[in-house]
Amino acid sequence: MSNVTGLACRECGQEYPIAPLHVCEMCFGPLEVVYDYEYIRKQLSRKVIESRPQSLWRYRELLPVNGEPSVGLHSGFTPLVKADRLAAHLGVKELYVKDDSVNHPTFSYKDRVVSVAISKAIEFGFDTVSCASTGNLANSVSAHAARAGLRCFIFIPADLEQGKIIGSTIYGPRAVGIRGNYDDVNRLCSEIADKYGWAFVNINLRPYYTEGAKTYGFEIAEQLGWKLPQHVIVPTAGGTILPKVAKAFEEMKKVGLIDDPHTPKIYTAQAAGCAPVIHALHKGTDLIVPVKPNTIAKSIAIGNPADGYYVLRAVRDSGGWGEAVTDQEIVEAIQLLAQTEGIFTEPAGGTTVAVAKKLIEQGRIPRNESIVISITGNGYKTIEAVMGHVNQPFTINARLQDFDSLYQSLAATVASPVPAAELH
Repeated sequence: MSNVTGLACRECGQEYPIAPLHVCEMCFGPLEVVYDYEYIRKQLSRKVIESRPQSLWRYRELLPVNGEPSVGLHSGFTPLVKADRLAAHLGVKELYVKDDSVNHPTFSYKDRVVSVAISKAIEFGFDTVSCASTGNLANSVSAHAARAGLRCFIFIPADLEQGKIIGSTIYGPRAVGIRGNYDDVNRLCSEIADKYGWAFVNINLRPYYTEGAKTYGFEIAEQLGWKLPQHVIVPTAGGTILPKVAKAFEEMKKVGLIDDPHTPKIYTAQAAGCAPVIHALHKGTDLIVPVKPNTIAKSIAIGNPADGYYVLRAVRDSGGWGEAVTDQEIVEAIQLLAQTEGIFTEPAGGTTVAVAKKLIEQGRIPRNESIVISITGNGYKTIEAVMGHVNQPFTINARLQDFDSLYQSLAATVASPVPAAELH
């Protein structure tokens, strides 16, 4: 018996074997992993999961890898932070931050999908792994490939933030910068994947890769005491994570891990400078018109999202909504999260915080219901985004009287922090 029975087209249902395939030959729809949920239900329980190490592999029966995984043994199970100070600022009762900015080993949610994809690549016998990336994915593929001893090529936009370039090249991959945006990079990589037969985690291994994103949803439910939140805000780039979070909640019901009858409302967040999914959502159409990205939120600047349609479907099925926010709103939200909860996120996380704020102010998210904001990457990789918006250090001589003078000049403007006890 096996937990995985094969692949199937999301559109026409055509079945395929477990292989490095990603597009249906009949209708060109995307392929998805098919599970035997009755078999899994007999194997998996809360008690079994809780007995395992705190990594994404504690849910391995709901992931498409046979036996023990090869990489990512410490990825996942990131904190679900009860964000009381941010909640007080936004005027809501119950707010959590799911913080993948501290994920292992490269500080983004991409460590989840790459752990699964590269474990599957090794299972298939590939010796070279690759990806098209806006930064975080390249970091993660490079690190996991190094750990596994695989050859690695990464393809990125040539104007990527230095923190993300160094965050990949330190692991020794062959890095190739492409003149153009992510969509240009991705088109080239599709041709390279066909010609060279490498394991591109987000192309020919995409059905397996995307399944790793479900663990973000699994963890939220487990960390809430095997219950579902009422509202979840998720950033959208290529569209991988949001539909898989929705799928995670449904799978947990199917296999008996949760008995919560309600369905969380899921909200998509995009930057105004790259918001093709939001445009379609607001127009009430399924047609996503590609855009040319122009935003500081480079990690979610994908103008032609591969799974954008499935984001729309998941959002609408849940009764959720979505919004886009300006670069200025993103920067302000990055600062707000840092100054209330001590979490430094990249612009993608600033986008979800800013969108959450907007949706709360619109009344679309009630103030007295449970809310989870998704933070998917670390701000230390993207300091360029906030460099001109933070206070610079004061410079004085090493004399107490110099500090006394400085302190006296600042005393009237330096506010005392609000004690945490007063935020409840």
